Amino acid sequence: MGKEPGSTKFQTDFRRHLREQNISGNLVHLLCEIAEASKYVINAVRTGDLGVAGTSNLYGEEQLALDVLSDRILRKRLMYSGVVCNIASEEMDEIFQVTSNPLGMFSVAYDPLDGSSLVDVNLAVGTIVGIYQGDNLLQPGRNMVGAMYILYGPRVSMVYSVGKGVYEFTMNHLMEFTLTREKVQMKPSGDIYSPGGLRKNYTPENEAYIRYLENKGSKLRYSGGFVPDINQILMKGKGIFMYPALTDSPNGKLRLLFELNPMAYLIEQAGGAATNGCMPILDMTPEGLDQRAPIYIGCKEDVAKATEFLNGVCA
Repeated sequence: MGKEPGSTKFQTDFRRHLREQNISGNLVHLLCEIAEASKYVINAVRTGDLGVAGTSNLYGEEQLALDVLSDRILRKRLMYSGVVCNIASEEMDEIFQVTSNPLGMFSVAYDPLDGSSLVDVNLAVGTIVGIYQGDNLLQPGRNMVGAMYILYGPRVSMVYSVGKGVYEFTMNHLMEFTLTREKVQMKPSGDIYSPGGLRKNYTPENEAYIRYLENKGSKLRYSGGFVPDINQILMKGKGIFMYPALTDSPNGKLRLLFELNPMAYLIEQAGGAATNGCMPILDMTPEGLDQRAPIYIGCKEDVAKATEFLNGVCA
């Protein structure tokens, strides 16, 4: 699953580690800028206004004050990074163009504070980020050059990949990120399942799959937050998260560009799999910022079994 903390080898800081990955200086700079922005986001989570902002996002959902503040923190950091040409946020109605010259630049899609409605009851939330070379955000997630999430829990941890494996960094008392796990790996199958959505709205195929998981002894572990649930599966190296097509929501709930693509990228880099039930998440081409899709993500064998139960549904 990757090496655990403990040896002096794990005192490597984030920037030094990135410089050893043989990636461009611009990408190193971008990832470090996001890491720096997260320090301000966690401060906002710990001390910020828990009320509503009086506005709504492009999905018609009421925005919380923390959503708006977190989005502003990340957007400004990206705008002034000098290496970003386009920005898409779950809290913005359209793509924000920083510069019309994409040469050597990146486009970034992010969910600034996924699970923000859980903050007022003190549950873990997170930031999700996907990075693309150039100015095109509406392309398959497999073309990403990097992805990461930051989990604001009892500890602040940052999990990232640039296509060379998955690494976890943890924020220390000086608010510095140091390496705690490297080359994180998923097992072929697991005994944890995290099912989103109301079960009474599951299709017969998904209901049958849940019964299969229960019969094989899988334990229900669902927090209501996408980042902490994926983090549990990834760091334990086992299990499956699913938010399927529902009878009243055939495309599920989660957004392809802002949530599914970055997480699918990280899980695949760790040897797992992610599908919408018909095709790999990373092979889907977003048709717009608001596109949603069902998701089955985690251990390869568990994901493959889900597609068996869904056989014929996509035809």
